Amino acid sequence: MAYSFQELKGKTIQELRDIAKDVKHEAVQGYSQLNKEHLLPLLCRALGVDTHGHYHVEGIDKAAIKATIRDLKKKRDTAVAAHDHDALKSVRRQIHRLNRQIRAHVAP
Repeated sequence: MAYSFQELKGKTIQELRDIAKDVKHEAVQGYSQLNKEHLLPLLCRALGVDTHGHYHVEGIDKAAIKATIRDLKKKRDTAVAAHDHDALKSVRRQIHRLNRQIRAHVAP
C-alpha cells in the first residue's frame, strides 16, 4: 500500500512499527527501538515517500503575482524611507491581498 507523509504522520508508533516490520530495507533496521520522531523519516525513506508536502497553485498565474509583490515591496521600501504612512498602508494591503490570493488557490 502506498502511503503519504501525512498518513504516516497521523499513525501511532505501534502502527508505524507494524508497517516497518513488513518493509525489507536497511533504513528501518532496529525499528522496534526507535521512537516516532526517528522512525518516521526512516520509514519514509524506505518507502520512497517524500517527507515534505508539495503544494501547487491552480487557477492563477503565481509567477506574475510574485513579480507584482516584488515590485510592491520596492514601493514599500521607498514609502518607509519617505515616511509616507498612507502609501505604506496602501502598499502593505495590496501585498496582503495578493498573498491571500495565492493561498486561496493552493491545492495539495
